Amino acid sequence: MQHPEASSINEHSLDRDCTTLSRHVLQQLSSFNAEAQDISAIMNRIALAAKLISRRLSKAGLMAGALGFTGETNVQGESVKKMDVYANEVFISVFKQSGLVCRLASEEMDKPYYIPENCPIGRYTLLYDPIDGSSNVDINLNVGSIFSLRQQQGEDLEGEAKDLLQPGDQQIAAGYILYGPSTVLVYSLGKGVHSFILDPSLGEFILAEENIQIPQHGPVYSVNEGNYWQWDESIREYIRYVHRHEGYTARYSGALVGDFHRILLQGGVFLYPGTVQKPQGKLRLIYESAPLAFLAEQAGGKASTGNQRLLDVVPDKLHARTPLVIGSTKDVELVESFIQDWTRRQLETESLIVT
Repeated sequence: MQHPEASSINEHSLDRDCTTLSRHVLQQLSSFNAEAQDISAIMNRIALAAKLISRRLSKAGLMAGALGFTGETNVQGESVKKMDVYANEVFISVFKQSGLVCRLASEEMDKPYYIPENCPIGRYTLLYDPIDGSSNVDINLNVGSIFSLRQQQGEDLEGEAKDLLQPGDQQIAAGYILYGPSTVLVYSLGKGVHSFILDPSLGEFILAEENIQIPQHGPVYSVNEGNYWQWDESIREYIRYVHRHEGYTARYSGALVGDFHRILLQGGVFLYPGTVQKPQGKLRLIYESAPLAFLAEQAGGKASTGNQRLLDVVPDKLHARTPLVIGSTKDVELVESFIQDWTRRQLETESLIVT
């Protein structure tokens, strides 16, 4: 005779195994109206793009022309990897005929891609980074995709997508896909953060964990210390602090999605500060920083530029960049305290010089 507790565990496992991404999205929206069906369909399309990219990545080393650089540069002036191009085209092809979106904006494209007039056109805009950490592809390390969903506001007659220049609070949904030992999809509709794992045997993303909460403090600090001498003194002071105190460990992979995923589950802080020459840093606000900030806050964490809540930042252009400090609330606030203290001392010094 089976023990009652074992039966309860099996029922829980079976219920979780039956919760696919599409089912979970509809449960989150608690509705079957047109808007809920559209958002559910959009998430299903994102999942399809994730499956296609995951399959390509798993075979990349065996396929001619899948790895390396294209020889071109993107709008940011960065060398374009072949997987960047493939992943960008996957998102476009998956949504082009869907009737769910009116535009797709990617960090790989100078301007948004507008759905052709001969195709059904929706009222949402998908913003995405098709492959984050693409330099890791050629050496078989983890990479990711980041996505964000917004509703079109007003007309976009000039094709400048000015309505996208809004703070991150305007996001309807955000998430990322991590391509690693397993393919993991993490998303939020503003009702908590939830993770799914792709089951290759079913071809479905299956619920792994609901309502993820970032620990209030964690041991990990994730930052490219190779830029140490290019940072403001405030960030260097923070790094010296964690070097001197026990309980901290450095983890940095060069792939934002992978580093953030670790902190989402284990706690800690990820930093990509600006430098003296590039004070706005490297990360793009609407394609990378804002979607992850949305997730961080939904998971009880915090995201900041170091001086300002990140979801309050209004971009001045589609490819605007911003410094990023994200993760456990206490760890983000510690970094902010170093920045604020250094700024205060600078102002006091300047005041003394003037007087």
